[in-house]
Amino acid sequence: MSLRPLRRVVCALSGGVDSAVAALLLRRKGYQVTGVFMKNWDLLDEHGACTSDQDCEDAYRVCKMLNIPFHQISYVKEYWHEVFSNLVKEYEMGRTPNPDIMCNKNIKFKYLLQFAVEMLGGDAMATGHYARTSQHDEEVFQNKPTGITEDSYNNHCKDAVKLLQAADTKKDQTFFLSQISQHALRHTIFPLGALRKNVVKELAAEAGFHHVLKRKESMGICFIGERNFENFILEYLEPRPGNFVSIEDGKVMGTHKGWFLFTLGQRARIGGQRDAWFVVDKEINTGDVFVAPGTTHPALYRNSLQIDPVHWIAQDAPLELLRDRVMQCSFRFQHQMPLVPCQLIFNPDDTVWVTLANPVRAATPGQFAVLYKDQECLGSGKIKGLGPSIYTLQQGEGAELARPRRLT
Repeated sequence: MSLRPLRRVVCALSGGVDSAVAALLLRRKGYQVTGVFMKNWDLLDEHGACTSDQDCEDAYRVCKMLNIPFHQISYVKEYWHEVFSNLVKEYEMGRTPNPDIMCNKNIKFKYLLQFAVEMLGGDAMATGHYARTSQHDEEVFQNKPTGITEDSYNNHCKDAVKLLQAADTKKDQTFFLSQISQHALRHTIFPLGALRKNVVKELAAEAGFHHVLKRKESMGICFIGERNFENFILEYLEPRPGNFVSIEDGKVMGTHKGWFLFTLGQRARIGGQRDAWFVVDKEINTGDVFVAPGTTHPALYRNSLQIDPVHWIAQDAPLELLRDRVMQCSFRFQHQMPLVPCQLIFNPDDTVWVTLANPVRAATPGQFAVLYKDQECLGSGKIKGLGPSIYTLQQGEGAELARPRRLT
């Protein structure tokens, strides 16, 4: 009787509880597990605090407790060129980027996967994301690593591996995985996909991972952490003073240090105002940041938007959309917002027009529209432009003042 071949899995460790339990579960399945910690941000670049060293130490302790090899790999240069410089450029253009999605696409599921396969001899990579796929572990191991980091399959989408929402829908992280390649998905295991967060914490406690259980959930910019955003971004962009302008009557309400400090839907702290005002639009040519009174002002809501050509996880667009140029599905542009039913219309230039069943608040150019059909994450596209706000539709096209059309 032939023995089952040894399965080598490289598990990405962040120093947090989720990736620690992912490594634990892989170990329990009898796989040969190696832990890898990525360093993506150089402490010497910052005046603020960063927890990277502590994260690395916590990940190392997990590996020691599981008796598995530990590696640290630095992608500081790659992160700077392929994620952070893009983030700064997007803010400067008046858009609001999502570095977490781009970090997964360009760093973890590209460079780290390549390192896992080519340098560590891994048969698969694993992460602590709450997500599932349409293939079983054994099928992952049948996908022989090729060293190719980009999609090179000629298979149609019906043969593609699907990215599916996690069993714990509140913790589901397919949103952040919506730009990864079919190649990466074929070679990745998500051990936490069928588990709820409370079960993961129980497993961590049973395993004695008390040092990671004490940690707060990570927040803030991917790998950079929590810090004062205004102070942080002004280290990379020069102040560009401009005016806060009322969307209703064109009155100048106050001044600001730069349009890139604000995203749509954010409260604008304007001196001398009793009521709360919120950002509803920006115009980088004039430096004006348009504001409206109240967090539910109709200028904050829109029911249509245009997105750049979609990154389809199956590589091809769904057959229904290719055939009919129209398709019903669901959409979100923030990780934990409820899914909104929508209709997609394929444009001749491969951009997609999205019409929403219900208006959404503060959809923002630069963020990703992530598309779902049933439990499958189909992929995502960057929001390119917005349709008219509900305020415009209520007031007529002249309501938002005779100002240049919004940025794209």
